[in-house]
Amino acid sequence: MSAQDRVDLHVKVLSDDVVSRAKQCGLDVLVYAPHFTPLPEIEAAARRYSDDELQIVPAREVFTGHWRDRKHVLALGLSDPIPDFITLEGAMAEFDRQDAVVLVPHPTFATVSLGREDLRRYRSQIDAIEVFNPKHLPMHNRRAQAAAAELELPAYTSSYAHLTRSVGLARTAFETEIDSERTLLSALESGADRRIEHVTGVRRWIGTAGELGHLVWENTWKKARRIPGPGIEPTHPDDPRYAGRFDDVSVY
Repeated sequence: MSAQDRVDLHVKVLSDDVVSRAKQCGLDVLVYAPHFTPLPEIEAAARRYSDDELQIVPAREVFTGHWRDRKHVLALGLSDPIPDFITLEGAMAEFDRQDAVVLVPHPTFATVSLGREDLRRYRSQIDAIEVFNPKHLPMHNRRAQAAAAELELPAYTSSYAHLTRSVGLARTAFETEIDSERTLLSALESGADRRIEHVTGVRRWIGTAGELGHLVWENTWKKARRIPGPGIEPTHPDDPRYAGRFDDVSVY
């Protein structure tokens, strides 16, 4: 690998086409964190698609809180499954127990993100804040950059790709070799030097339009069948795989 390894730190899709596109974009690592998917399934997919050219690292973007006021947190290096639909406090306590790497995707964005108060409260647990997201308008990215600067926390970016063609639109270039999950976790925990890279111009705005269109679809009729309840989602706290461990912090 090159001395400067490029990582797309958050994608929602994984397939042969995604892997091919990632390689064409010069990526060395993808962090795969699909919605509402149990950790063992994510880990199995990551192993299946990893090869000598591209490392796939499993992660979970945990949906904390209720649908109307949910806060997303991205965790890497998890050793045990963790459900969605639990309190933010419960999720952060579990991340701490597992000594997970904690990243903040799309901070202060709408009602799906950690706000300034949350960021200050959990600053000591947060390993990096996303400062550029292709789905965002410039004002959203500026606000995220200001939050990272104010709290003096490391920055990162990702494509946050829900669509194959979005993979690689943004990536974090580390000034160190990232050749495994372990070395990525170490780089994030240590605040290793990095550079934020993303496409610009027409390609950037085509990507933004596509992802925003997907967001609208995801939050309209698709969301209607995502209303949580016992047995609805495999990442619901009531699922047997969690053995009742999260009953006291479940929000449904």
